[in-house]
Amino acid sequence: MSHWAKIDKNNKVIRVTVGDNNSPDEGYQWLIDNLGGNWIKTSYNNSIRGNYAGIGMFYCDEHDLFMETKCHIEAVLNLETAKWDCTNAEHEIDPIP
Repeated sequence: MSHWAKIDKNNKVIRVTVGDNNSPDEGYQWLIDNLGGNWIKTSYNNSIRGNYAGIGMFYCDEHDLFMETKCHIEAVLNLETAKWDCTNAEHEIDPIP
């Protein structure tokens, strides 16, 4: 099965759904014809576009990645992990013991 993320005009993910692998375009045309909007393929195992798209995430067309909202102005996008690197102590999360 294929997975698709619908994004709004600001590239925010507003819906994620599954497409039909039995069709040559993996259900893309069905999504367009029946649900409209702008759909971008995502991968449940993160094999494309960095992260599996989730509602509220953003699609960065410059780097072709789905990513979380930037946590802090100082955060820097790590293109290898598709995650924000932030050294601001206020945003570090203590590991669970």
